[in-house]
Amino acid sequence: MSIRMPAEERREQILDAATRAFAEGGYAGTSTDHVAKEAGVSQPYVVRMFGTKLELFLQVLTRACSAIEETFAAVIASDDFDPETGDVQLGTAYTELLADSDLLRVMMHGFATGGVPEIAATARTQMARIFSTLQRTGWDEERVRDFLAVGMLLNVLLSMGAFGPDGKTDGLGDLIGSCLPEELIARVEESE
Repeated sequence: MSIRMPAEERREQILDAATRAFAEGGYAGTSTDHVAKEAGVSQPYVVRMFGTKLELFLQVLTRACSAIEETFAAVIASDDFDPETGDVQLGTAYTELLADSDLLRVMMHGFATGGVPEIAATARTQMARIFSTLQRTGWDEERVRDFLAVGMLLNVLLSMGAFGPDGKTDGLGDLIGSCLPEELIARVEESE
C-alpha cells in the first residue's frame, strides 16, 4: 500500500522539478512532459495542476525571484543590517542563495524570454519588487541601481560559467573582482 502525498507537497515537488528542467532547457526548450518525468508524475497531472506550460514557467520564475526578494528583505530587516556596509551583507546572502544555480538560471531564462508578453510582464513585476525591497536600505536610487547592475553582471558571468569549477575565470578575473567588494571576495575565498 502506497501513501499518498498531500497535494501541496506534490505541487512543491513539481515546482522543484520544473525549476531544474527550466534551468536546463529554458522556456522554449522544456516541455510539460519533461517536467513530469523529472517530477516522477504523469504529464496530464502536471497540466491538471498548473494548466499550461506558460503558467508553470511563470510560477517557477516568480518563485525564484521571490526567493531573492525575501532573502534581501530578511537581511534588511535584521538588527545587524548596516546601510553603510549593506552591500556586503546583501551580496553575501545572495551568494549563499545562488549555491543552487538553478535559481539563477531560471531567472536568467525568464529575463531573456521577454518576447513572450506574459513572461516579460512577470519579469518586470519581480524586478520591481526586488528594487522596492532594496530601497528599504535607505540607499539613494543611484546606489540601489548600482547594486542591481553589478548583481546582474555577476548573474551573467555566473550563467556563462565564468567562475569555473576549477577556479579558472577565462580571463575575466579582473572583471569579476571589480564587481565584488573586497570583504565579499575574502568570504568567498574562505569558503573554498
